[in-house]
Amino acid sequence: MLRYSSRAALSAPGRGPPAEENPESPPLRVVAEQVTRLEQEIDRLNADLKPLKSFVLPGGTPASAWLHLARTVARRAEREITVLAETTAINPLAIRYVNRLSDHLFVLARWLNDKGAGDVLWVPGANR
Repeated sequence: MLRYSSRAALSAPGRGPPAEENPESPPLRVVAEQVTRLEQEIDRLNADLKPLKSFVLPGGTPASAWLHLARTVARRAEREITVLAETTAINPLAIRYVNRLSDHLFVLARWLNDKGAGDVLWVPGANR
């Protein structure tokens, strides 16, 4: 459902102030509670993880690898939305939501990699 709210916020960003909207059929919008929920989930998952001392490379379990891929798509979407926001009125919560979503996907990928123990870490100069 949240993904549809994000799409709706971008496909019809300027439908007017709330007073002009139909209360029986309000438009889908990203709201602060959705961003807060992601932030709380990130904090809950991070509590089980050790702090990073190196960059994490995409990989580990298949699920984690897919989450890393999804994270890159979310980051790309965030960059595109930010560019769009330069010329179009965009709900700032939509940008924040996509930012937090990409962070959530990263933390979840680490968590699914045996709570970080299975992370593939970058080792400088190791692949020369």
